[in-house]
Amino acid sequence: MFKILIGVVIVTIAVIGAFLIIDPKIQGSAAGSVTEVANTFTVAVEGEVYKTGNFTMKDGATMADLISTAGGTTVNADSRAYYEEAELTKGMTYFIASRYDSSDVCNTSEVTKVNINSDDATTLSTISGITSTLANSIVSYREEKGMFSTLEQLMEVYGIGNATYRKIRGYVILHA
Repeated sequence: MFKILIGVVIVTIAVIGAFLIIDPKIQGSAAGSVTEVANTFTVAVEGEVYKTGNFTMKDGATMADLISTAGGTTVNADSRAYYEEAELTKGMTYFIASRYDSSDVCNTSEVTKVNINSDDATTLSTISGITSTLANSIVSYREEKGMFSTLEQLMEVYGIGNATYRKIRGYVILHA
């Protein structure tokens, strides 16, 4: 019985030791850590690009640079939902919207969208998730700050948080 107890204690200590060696939070090595490089920043891209995820970009990078780094847009991408010359912001996640309904296998049914840079509050409120109050806030923001250059700027509008943005981002465009 005593030998079994000693064996269990030794195995337990060995397992704990192994976890301490494997656990990167406890281990002080730099393996897998992100190193900041001068004049670069990280952004993410989702949606209709060939490679979604995080990318390191140089200062002054534009949406066109990000799309190129992500392998380009898919044939389903809606070019009206981004400006290629829009400058990127550190830490943002950018979304390339789909032009067609994803449930339509043949991609023939275009998604009904509103233009956040030109449509009035009544038209904006036709999209599910944009209430009349939010539509008025979008118009007020646009009049005060100027045109939207990215879809992500919608999150700067009073009343639009991450959840609302994610709900409406596929139904808005920036230009015709």
